Amino acid sequence: MFAFAFVGFLARVGGFSFSGSPGQPATRVNLFFKFDPLIAAASTLSGHAFYRGLLWWLVVLIPTLFLGRLFCGWVCPMGSLNQFLSSICPRSKKKRIVSNRYKKWQMMKYFLLIAGVAAALFRSGIIAWIDPFCLLIRSAGISILPAAASKKYFAVYQPHYWMSLLSILLFLALLAMNVRVTRFWCRALCPLGALLGLTARWSILRLHKNPTSCNQCKACLIDCQGGDDPIAGAEWHKAECHLCLNCVEACPHGSLQFQFFSSESEVAQTNLGRRKALAAAGAGLVAVPLLRAGSALGNSRNELLIRPPGALAEQAFLSRCIRCGECMRVCPNDALQPTLAEAGLMGLWSPVVVPKIGYCEPDCVLCSEVCPTSAIENLTTLQKGWTVTDSAAVAPMRIGMAAYDRKLCLPWAKATDCVVCLEWCPVEPKAIYVKEAEIDDGEGKLRKLKQPYLDTNRCVGCGACEFACPLQDHPGVYVTGIGENRSRRD
Repeated sequence: MFAFAFVGFLARVGGFSFSGSPGQPATRVNLFFKFDPLIAAASTLSGHAFYRGLLWWLVVLIPTLFLGRLFCGWVCPMGSLNQFLSSICPRSKKKRIVSNRYKKWQMMKYFLLIAGVAAALFRSGIIAWIDPFCLLIRSAGISILPAAASKKYFAVYQPHYWMSLLSILLFLALLAMNVRVTRFWCRALCPLGALLGLTARWSILRLHKNPTSCNQCKACLIDCQGGDDPIAGAEWHKAECHLCLNCVEACPHGSLQFQFFSSESEVAQTNLGRRKALAAAGAGLVAVPLLRAGSALGNSRNELLIRPPGALAEQAFLSRCIRCGECMRVCPNDALQPTLAEAGLMGLWSPVVVPKIGYCEPDCVLCSEVCPTSAIENLTTLQKGWTVTDSAAVAPMRIGMAAYDRKLCLPWAKATDCVVCLEWCPVEPKAIYVKEAEIDDGEGKLRKLKQPYLDTNRCVGCGACEFACPLQDHPGVYVTGIGENRSRRD
């Protein structure tokens, strides 16, 4: 099952045949997100809107109501990866038995879920940031696969991403915990697992224990994935069971058996405690203003923050964006990068256009096609309006505005011929034009020189001029988010 889940994960994250070329519709690559009930709940609560494409979460939630956390044990790629690493970590049977008993700290994921839901009610989707699909795909997309490409393990172009080191360090730290605790992420931190665990309390499939034939050999604990205490004489924590069936297979006396409508009485209910649950909800509510403090909203807006075309207004965008990294992965020029502090803590890992690394293609709308929560509206090239078409004229969707720094620009500062920005300007008609001027070359001689100017009515802020400027460290032309009109809802 690990192979099944991980092959599917590599196929979708690696982009081996899913993405279309610029200007052509891209095949939807957000299949995993459509099946994720946590993403559906977080997007609905924080965005105050429901998305039809996310109704697929019922495919996961309905079987959980009948069978329990089948998804965690047999489908989830993040869980499969953690289980694989746990299985290869060298530990004695005695340590594995002790480690695989139920621990109270496994309740932590439920409190994270409560805090995240409370924050979502106030238009903050922070719970989705640690969704297992978002975490795995973001870490692989902006860290693992680019690193593999740099070593030529895969015959693909090597993209460049900011924050790739931070992302991979956090991801490796979580994986390293499997050395001590089997599936630590799944047991302690996974909010999706918590949601499915709460749903599984009504499942009709239960573990039946026969205490008369059990001799307390504890073989059932050696390979237990969920830490749910399948051993006879202890309460079975149904909400923690991943239905791996390892306990049934390992029992030498046949004392364990899964049955429908079992009258088993040793089932521990998930008791969070009213005070602790309220404290978790309070923490989620307090986190919202703290994260928004100093964020790029309103008058504190960072002028260099350039969102992709189709992105909603800043507050709505940050509420819906789940930081999955899909838009960054499909960007053909690597123009979309994860933010660190440009948008405050609330904007962490959200996509921003960085012209020094890449520019936005006029006929590319891939980022809008793959966004699973409509934080970036689905666009066509006609709606984007950056190229000439035979259809009726459409006002261009502006994501920013370019400006010249005449203290650095070669024709203005050093009387040197350069029209690279004009040649690279991709919009039609071009937003950059030149005028001839007579310039003193410093030796008392006049020479004619072409100096660039910007037509602010035509500039859309794509960043091609800044990307192509030969002064890479300090470009003579730069793009800001001033004058943006990135969404048709603005």
